[in-house]
Amino acid sequence: MLRIAILGRIREEGLALLRARPNIAIELLEDPSPEAVSRAVTAADAVVVRTARIPPEAVERASRLRVISRHGVGYDNVPLEVLNRRRIPLAITASANRISVAEHAFFLMLALAKRGREHDRAVRAGNWGLRERFAAIELWGKRLLLLGFGRIGSEVARRAIAFGMKVAAYDPWRPVDELVAAGVEPVADLASALGEADIVSLHMPHTPDAPPVIGARELARMRPSAFLVNTARGGLVDEAALVDALRSGRLAGAGLDVFAEEPPPPDHPLLALENVVLSPHAAGSTREATLRMATESVRNVLDVLDGRLDPAVIVNYREIAAAGEEA
Repeated sequence: MLRIAILGRIREEGLALLRARPNIAIELLEDPSPEAVSRAVTAADAVVVRTARIPPEAVERASRLRVISRHGVGYDNVPLEVLNRRRIPLAITASANRISVAEHAFFLMLALAKRGREHDRAVRAGNWGLRERFAAIELWGKRLLLLGFGRIGSEVARRAIAFGMKVAAYDPWRPVDELVAAGVEPVADLASALGEADIVSLHMPHTPDAPPVIGARELARMRPSAFLVNTARGGLVDEAALVDALRSGRLAGAGLDVFAEEPPPPDHPLLALENVVLSPHAAGSTREATLRMATESVRNVLDVLDGRLDPAVIVNYREIAAAGEEA
């Protein structure tokens, strides 16, 4: 009997794929504590994980573990180095949430540009005169800088181009020809590109020990009229520096779906700022995306257990393949 640990609540359609297999026992932890995560991982043949952090020592002790499958695309909550050393594949739902996250990034841009929070609040308070401030702006003609041009960044670019925006992208790991073919200007010098952008939107991975990509120095290079949008990972942005920039008027606004600590503490200064639009790490949590993530994350587990490795969804495919050759 194979033991599959599900760390976090997933759609029933994904669980149904497991229940259809007679040789599988499911351990479902909808709101797992760190202790419960460690116990479940240690005893599992396979793990499907949402946002719970998997400790390296649990993977070290997991003698039966054959695969970890992320319900999503980011994997900063998974100890990749340990998996590589033990030749355990890490699967992701490569394209399941790209549309939802791209749309959410655009929602945050529009909410900032059109003053969505202010306008809604004004109407409810009877402040119809707010319309005379002429504060909203158009996205047409504005310059959007994408940090990362993978599956999600490229989807944002398509929407931005349709809105008549000028799109540039910084992604040292993508071929220049790929960006040019998509109608996007490749950027090699991030420092100068930040100063030319009206909106900067982050779509890149983050590892826990890496420094923020957007810190005080980068924020100082941005225009005072610019917006920052982050639907990737909270650790990509120095939140203290961002708060300072927003409070001082050195940055016009920010749209954030992710935070360094989730959920953020009630006294987090970002929560008190009027020029910020926030959402609870929900960009990829649409009905459509969660269905795809649930079924794809489970199928990835079943594929590995059945002896199939799809390089397109295995993050560390090269590492485990190279380790196998050396052995």
